[in-house]
Amino acid sequence: MPDLPQVHPEVTWAQRSSGTDPERNYLYVNIKAADVARSDAKVDITAKNVTFSGNSKKGVRYHVSLDLFSEIEPENSKVNHSDREVELILRKKGLKEEFWPRLLETTQKIHFLKTDFDKWVDEDEQDDAPEEDYANNFGGFDGMDQGGLGNIDFSKLGAGLPTGGAGEPPAEGEESDDDEMPELEEADTKAGDKSAKIQEVS
Repeated sequence: MPDLPQVHPEVTWAQRSSGTDPERNYLYVNIKAADVARSDAKVDITAKNVTFSGNSKKGVRYHVSLDLFSEIEPENSKVNHSDREVELILRKKGLKEEFWPRLLETTQKIHFLKTDFDKWVDEDEQDDAPEEDYANNFGGFDGMDQGGLGNIDFSKLGAGLPTGGAGEPPAEGEESDDDEMPELEEADTKAGDKSAKIQEVS
């Protein structure tokens, strides 16, 4: 069989933190690898790295190696593999209230790494997240092969690996949106010249 073209799957992530409860101190990482059979997928999780590879029915080989910002606990992490993606719940090793500033060790911008805005909450708002949250939605490694990745040359991946500056976008994006809103309202005020009109808009 000829070698399949190798591509980076899209990776999205969110996180929770806790200084006292390990169950609420984790990373939620989603690897978008469509049409990769469970039997043809390999996930290798260590304290500082997550590596995934698998051949897609679409004729490509997905492969990604993520060097994490800090350490996790592989034995307390979870994997769920569906037909469209691989979901990972990675338990952070240290109990801290503070969020990781980014997912990856590198500070470079990684093109395939994005913030999962559906699951992201700000650090000061995470106590308002549902009690069950996302970490307990599925069980353990259930059938996933946690072995190595054979002949994959990890040295070739490091150079092109994008980074986790994705930890900051949510905050930056939200702040910029908040900053712009007052300006828009002020513009409306100047244009209307009357506060009554602003109240009508509200």
